[in-house]
Amino acid sequence: MSNQELVMLGQSEGVAACCPGLLTAPLDERQAAELATVFKALGDPVRLRLLSMIASRAGGEVCVCELTPAFDLSQPTISHHLKLLKKAGLIDSERRGTWVHYRLVSEMTDRLAGMLTRPAGEPLPESTTPAGVES
Repeated sequence: MSNQELVMLGQSEGVAACCPGLLTAPLDERQAAELATVFKALGDPVRLRLLSMIASRAGGEVCVCELTPAFDLSQPTISHHLKLLKKAGLIDSERRGTWVHYRLVSEMTDRLAGMLTRPAGEPLPESTTPAGVES
């Protein structure tokens, strides 16, 4: 993997030093709480679809007026889901007149990718049998 690819995944030396991956070091309490907020936001099919619609949009932005019709949900419910994604740091928004436009916060998705990526060339830890389970 090239250095450029590592930087794109959030694995530059600076990021790796301050934000170890899940597979390289245990998380401290603060890191676990922050990451849990993000995973909770991603733990709902509607929010996953919303994030995907925003992230895959050409130009990187989508108006809420284009998101709402894609779901059989009320506008306030869609707004609630978008609020949770924004609170988790996955999306950002900008009001333009009466409409709100949403965009992906790529730094957050890069950080998640970096945290979940095993460093190249390192083997997975040896598998151990959980207590009480026969092998």
